[in-house]
Amino acid sequence: MGKKKNGNEFLVQGSILAAAGMISRIIGMIYRIPLLNIMGITGQGFYEVAYQIYNIALILTSYSLPLAVSKLVSARLSKGQEKNAYRILKTALLFAAVVGGGVSFLIFFGADFIAGDIMKMGMSAYGLRVLAPGLFIVAVMGVLRGYFQGRGSMVPTAVSQILEQIIHAIVSIVGAAVLLKYGQNIAEKQGNKLYGPAYSAAGATLGVIVGGLTALMFLILIFYAYKNVLRKKMYRDKHAEKESFRFLFRILILTIAPVILSSTVYNIQNVIDSAMFTSIMSAQGFSEKYAADLLGSLGQYYTLFNVPLFMANALGSSVVPPLVRAYENKDSGQVHQKIELAMRMTMLIAVPSAVAFIVIPKEMLDLIWGSIDNTVAANLFRIGAVSIVFYSISTLTNAVLQGINKMMAPVKNATVSLIIHVVCLFIMLVVFHWSIYAVVASKVVFGITMCILNAHDLREAVGYIQEKKKTFILPTIAAVIMGVVVFVVQFMLALVIHDKVATVIAIVVGVVVYGVGLLAIGGLTEQEIRSMPKGIQIAGLLKKVHLLK
Repeated sequence: MGKKKNGNEFLVQGSILAAAGMISRIIGMIYRIPLLNIMGITGQGFYEVAYQIYNIALILTSYSLPLAVSKLVSARLSKGQEKNAYRILKTALLFAAVVGGGVSFLIFFGADFIAGDIMKMGMSAYGLRVLAPGLFIVAVMGVLRGYFQGRGSMVPTAVSQILEQIIHAIVSIVGAAVLLKYGQNIAEKQGNKLYGPAYSAAGATLGVIVGGLTALMFLILIFYAYKNVLRKKMYRDKHAEKESFRFLFRILILTIAPVILSSTVYNIQNVIDSAMFTSIMSAQGFSEKYAADLLGSLGQYYTLFNVPLFMANALGSSVVPPLVRAYENKDSGQVHQKIELAMRMTMLIAVPSAVAFIVIPKEMLDLIWGSIDNTVAANLFRIGAVSIVFYSISTLTNAVLQGINKMMAPVKNATVSLIIHVVCLFIMLVVFHWSIYAVVASKVVFGITMCILNAHDLREAVGYIQEKKKTFILPTIAAVIMGVVVFVVQFMLALVIHDKVATVIAIVVGVVVYGVGLLAIGGLTEQEIRSMPKGIQIAGLLKKVHLLK
């Protein structure tokens, strides 16, 4: 982890993290199917309310810790300050223990008040109380993940993510089933049928705790396995200046605060959207159930929409350490090169994903949730799929700006974008009566605004102007060709075989067509392929089949 990496090593690390995120997301989608069948719609409602409260607390306590610790550790390692990097770790662990533990305590003992008096859904308190210790676990885990990432290794984070999600899925399903029966017994005694789904939801939240604890134990084992190497590195560190814990704590807070603010603005967007939508729909005479059903379709949209964003999140995390080193060393060439490469790799995923969601959205939704009507969710994708590109760009550029010490830029830009988004949403709902489609249409506006503002700040900060041909134009050409082929293949095959089988074949064909098309028009070079995990073998195989010169 401490060895010097080649210029494009962050692509390998980012790809590892992206693959882990993708696997975790797939596991998450798969286990949600039996979980919903066990809990039922009512139990799902209790689960979602408890998890929303937990997620807000998570953002305020530990969401920003991996990035902040990674950035601070990278900055010190770039100057050979092993001891100060280790002091960052100890400072952050203390912060995580105090803040994470304190908020866990408040959530646990205040669950009835929060769920009942504030959210008006008292039965969610059972699940919320189970989730409370997770805030402490995730905070400590975030510090360790950030430390490893700051040292240039995404593998501990990637493996712990997959391990966490597997345990999470298993324990959630078992917990929901076991506590459902327990809750049903209580329901009979109390004469209240809601105890069954409420206890089932609490059982489902057990997966969050056990999964997180398993991943934390794994990271602790990795850390102790590496500790002897770390001691030798610190022994060789002859840097005289030792940073005080008070100074490091202050720097940690100053680094965390803007990330928390930026994350809060991003996440509060969904809360504002839902509140505005339900209020305006009610004022227009629509029933609560009608609005709830539409928000359910929006939930399907969010679930799939977030899958390709993992690439941007992963590359954003992996690009920060080498970017910080290049920025600290005033190497503007390396700064530009890393931003451009990370952006190109992100667009290679985001652009075809957007095209696929525009071309066959209903077919893909039916593949996952075939038992319900996915028409509304499919239309949401046809309108909002393009924002996958804009959100990917803004997610990556947020990380880049924070990596070059422009910590408040994403906060300012997200706030301005949110205001414009809210105004557009209001107009679309009240004047144009676009219903749920107004939500995704206004999100496109938010994404575009963020991209423009972030691009301006990057240009002002480091003189960076994004290359366009290989980053946007060539992937778009290959993706459009792919889209046409996928549509035709799916349509023709669906005439003779089962729709779901036709969709799977069409997706596989689409991946191949996109890859071949991208290589044919020069959208991906041999050097870039070799920089990816297993890239040397992939490049060799492509040469054998004459797809790479």
